[in-house]
Amino acid sequence: MNPTFAHNTWPQVKAALKSAKPCVAILPCGATEAHGKHLPLSTDVIISDGMANYALPALEEAGVQACLLPSLAYAPAEYAAAFAGTISISTEAATGVIFDIAKALKEQGFACLAIANSHFDPANVAMLRGVVERIETELKLPVAFPDFTRRKLAETLTDEFKSGACHAGQFETSLVMASRPELVDEGERQRSEDNPSSLTDAFTKGAKTFKEAGGPNAYFGYPRQATPTEGVQTYEIMGEALVEGVKAALAR
Repeated sequence: MNPTFAHNTWPQVKAALKSAKPCVAILPCGATEAHGKHLPLSTDVIISDGMANYALPALEEAGVQACLLPSLAYAPAEYAAAFAGTISISTEAATGVIFDIAKALKEQGFACLAIANSHFDPANVAMLRGVVERIETELKLPVAFPDFTRRKLAETLTDEFKSGACHAGQFETSLVMASRPELVDEGERQRSEDNPSSLTDAFTKGAKTFKEAGGPNAYFGYPRQATPTEGVQTYEIMGEALVEGVKAALAR
């Protein structure tokens, strides 16, 4: 089976599902929202796609047939709603789409759904946690969902990520530089002053928008310190977390 799910014909998918190897579908989840003046609206989708692609070789080595579903580019994104280009959808709409995708996969015989997410808006993370529980409870389909907002996984990532000042900063900019450097506006990146304001602290204190959180230009962190080398290293960590999540889900 072609690892890009939508590039297969239906007989190819049918044959893969009949083979002895378990079939796992990876759903990259992102958003279409503002990421500073230097990164594209598609930043979260790019990162989730990258995480999934880094996981593929290790899954193949583990005897798993894994394929990448078409990415979800829309999610709850109200914190960035004031910025042009951001398209936020309701949690109900996002939940419905992901649940229906899982239902179709279960009915066809897929062994597991893996969710690669890099959009850490609190409403989106809560939605994903809820829909994962619903899929596993109602559909009995194992789901691998490495939640990087949980302390154990967050500790594996960069210092900037752990600080909470990490939207379109060094963390995300490095990842985009590693996979889609042509989409980074280098001039704007160099003009982006350091912004140490922590999103997680602001969320805890009740901020409801990026501006209220201290990000008037829709970025937090240190974009000028980003490097593609850091991006590759981070992709490797995130990809490994996805692989381990799949292995654990299949074991269930």
